[in-house]
Amino acid sequence: MNHQPLPLDGITVVAVEQAVSAPFATRQLADLGARVIKIERPDGGDFARGYDTAARGLASHFVWCNRGKESLAVDLKDPRGIEIVRQLLADADVFVQNLAQGAAARLGLDAAALCAELPRLIAVDISGYGAEGPYAHKRAYDMLVQCEAGLVSVTGTALHPVKAGIPAADIAAAMYAFSGVLAALLRRGTTGRGGPVEISMLESLAEWMGHPLNYGMHGGEAPARTGVAHAVISPYDAYATADGGQVLLSVQNDREWRRLAEQVLGRPELGEDPVFATNTARTANRERTDAAVAEALAALDTPEAIRRLEAAGIACARLNTVRDVAEHPQLAARDRWREVDSPVGPLRALLPPINLPGDAEARMGAVPALGEHTDALLRALGMTDEGTAALRRDGVIA
Repeated sequence: MNHQPLPLDGITVVAVEQAVSAPFATRQLADLGARVIKIERPDGGDFARGYDTAARGLASHFVWCNRGKESLAVDLKDPRGIEIVRQLLADADVFVQNLAQGAAARLGLDAAALCAELPRLIAVDISGYGAEGPYAHKRAYDMLVQCEAGLVSVTGTALHPVKAGIPAADIAAAMYAFSGVLAALLRRGTTGRGGPVEISMLESLAEWMGHPLNYGMHGGEAPARTGVAHAVISPYDAYATADGGQVLLSVQNDREWRRLAEQVLGRPELGEDPVFATNTARTANRERTDAAVAEALAALDTPEAIRRLEAAGIACARLNTVRDVAEHPQLAARDRWREVDSPVGPLRALLPPINLPGDAEARMGAVPALGEHTDALLRALGMTDEGTAALRRDGVIA
């Protein structure tokens, strides 16, 4: 078979990274063919390695964000460790870091300094709040940034704001770092120069707040928290079914409401009733609208409720658990599952959602053990076995 090359074949990425934002960004690059060299502390490595042991003894965050990378365990507080990283950067295309604000600059690894020294290098700084401003040195964890960006204020029920169940601020920053690297590589292809890329978690998540932010800025009060319901559309919620499940449905216009009333609720008169006939009326009378839908769906089991809603052309979904997602029939039908190697053996993993033409499937490499590639990388830099042994004795590498 003639295999198509992956888009980032031949690109080398060096990453001083931890937790989620930078590791998830560089994992996207690895999946697309880049060689990613992950720099970790000798004494435990990326602290995400210790978050949990759910993935057969490995941490679930780490497994998710770090497949396909080479692990180099080196102490950056030792000048010999910094020199190793600098040697790697001399031949690298991309550098990514998400150290605490100011730490990279103290090591001489901030984007501005590196790009001044290495004009073809693309260097990415990921921070919580950006390099300047009153929050620049504020500690930034995902939940805290979700709060600062307003996401928590619009998520949850009327009584209880809640954070998103995934690290939304980290993921937002990761995806903008990923796309920023791709854009910078395109620019370098025409200008020959790399340059700094700066990403902040706050600015990334604030961009994702576009709808409630614009609604609140331009239309008065921000949308109310409504659980899984919608602040300005009704019916749009989760409803219990007879077998203990829950079905979500969304009516987008008044024609759909009339079909729902006739074909699912069995009450065609509600289609023209002034209390329900328009979305404005249904939203104003949300409790009565929801009660009518809930009564009808409570008499049906989940498969029958879904069948009737789909036959009526009403958008609907099951309220799945994470275990349901792992067995989702659509993911299975589209052959989205693979296995990746790891220090504890093969682990199930989803193909990334960027589908490439032909047979150029994403490269889903192994999850590395801490320092697994240290010796090979140092040999490639010309270091002797004696030199490597001396660094290991001194605790500079692991």
